Amino acid sequence: MKIENTKAQMRKGVLEFCILSVLKDGEAYTSDIIESLKEGKLLVVEGTVYPLLTRLKNAGLLSYRWEESTSGPPRKYYGLTETGKLFLKELNTTWSELQEAVNRVTSTKTTK
Repeated sequence: MKIENTKAQMRKGVLEFCILSVLKDGEAYTSDIIESLKEGKLLVVEGTVYPLLTRLKNAGLLSYRWEESTSGPPRKYYGLTETGKLFLKELNTTWSELQEAVNRVTSTKTTK
């Protein structure tokens, strides 16, 4: 078993949560979302993010709008829907609970 595979799976498991979190303060262009994720050390590529954005949009969690660009084709800006905001709130609660549980288990010393 390779550690890199496990690390990649752990990142993928939280990527949707992170994308929604990036959008909590307002709309963003895809490259801005990717940059935020990279700054967070999530090591993502466009080929990973675009399908996730489509899935989140199809689930009613994101909306998008087109904006003309002076330096190329129109840009698609994503934002959270009301449903997406509620979903993110639930994910934040779940993440906090999961983080506490994992910390409890991984920091517990067992004696046998």
